[in-house]
Amino acid sequence: MLDKSAPQSSTRTSGPLAGFRIVEFAGIGPGPFACMMLADMGAEVITLDRVGAKKNLKSVAGRGRKVVELDLKDKAAVARVLDLLANADALVEGFRPGVMERLGLGPDVVLARNPRLVYGRMTGWGQQGPLAQAAGHDINYISVTGALAAIGGKDKPVPPLNLVGDFGGGALYLLVGALAALLEAQKSGNGQVVDAAMCDGAASLMSMFFDMTAAGRWTEQRESNFLDGGAHFYGVYECGCGRFISIGSIEPQFYALLRQHAGLSDADFDHQMDRKAWPALKRKLADVFKSKTRDEWCAIMEGTDICFAPILTMKEAPEHPHMKARETFVTRHGVTQPAPAPRFSRTPSAIRDAASVDIADVTREWQSGR
Repeated sequence: MLDKSAPQSSTRTSGPLAGFRIVEFAGIGPGPFACMMLADMGAEVITLDRVGAKKNLKSVAGRGRKVVELDLKDKAAVARVLDLLANADALVEGFRPGVMERLGLGPDVVLARNPRLVYGRMTGWGQQGPLAQAAGHDINYISVTGALAAIGGKDKPVPPLNLVGDFGGGALYLLVGALAALLEAQKSGNGQVVDAAMCDGAASLMSMFFDMTAAGRWTEQRESNFLDGGAHFYGVYECGCGRFISIGSIEPQFYALLRQHAGLSDADFDHQMDRKAWPALKRKLADVFKSKTRDEWCAIMEGTDICFAPILTMKEAPEHPHMKARETFVTRHGVTQPAPAPRFSRTPSAIRDAASVDIADVTREWQSGR
């Protein structure tokens, strides 16, 4: 694994967003993750945090920022924020609806000061609707979209960490919306509000499954479909060593390779797409995979078109040969973490250090640079 622990210069910029200026109001979860990606891609991100907040300037999600401490209940501090926003390209906030307005930093006030600003709002339930003011977490937002009901075993749904709501349906949709609005603002000269709700994004992620349901190709019973663990050729299996592997041999040619390498000569395996046969075939395949260790199956199947991979822990993943060859993980300040993604051929992203700064210095720099 590549060690990139040496500090980089805080003035060095790289990435396709170099020159863009983002103001982030400190929060948790998807907002900071989105701003981490913006910083990795070269944007200058200024994080406004409360006075005395405990900050880890070496944290993964907080990397690449300049951090300013402010008391936003102080009108003088709010005025300084407005001065900063006058020369920003985008703003990211994740408070409940109405909080920014009560602080005197709502879209009407800020856009009047800087009409080309992109105002990114990250919430769970969105800016309006019956639940807009209710507290919630990822598990709640994906519950009302059909996503959580479709994930898990037959007995009950299983939370997919907080990947679907917070990061998939939240942070990444905020990023897409903000970048689209920034592109449009370059043409029109006008900014706008991006209302990124995790429930909206999670619902959008379910588009293919709503499509398959309408076509009669998906049922609401978990573990009865070909992508939810119902099919014997797409799922997770325990090996003789107690560790696990995954297979995704959907296409006939890949399924044929699975049968070849796993020695599945039983004629029952001829009926790949017979849903009624899946439970029995899963049991037979489970016995086959328990006959060898994970490492033995890797030696047999990894790198073939079976669509196979070992299931690795977070400690194991950085040591996998493919992950190491691509430098997918890096070590920085002693912390192993994912490298910036996606990759750019001409304007590569980079991890930059976080630092505490004074808002007056940043404001002067931004004013002089416009």
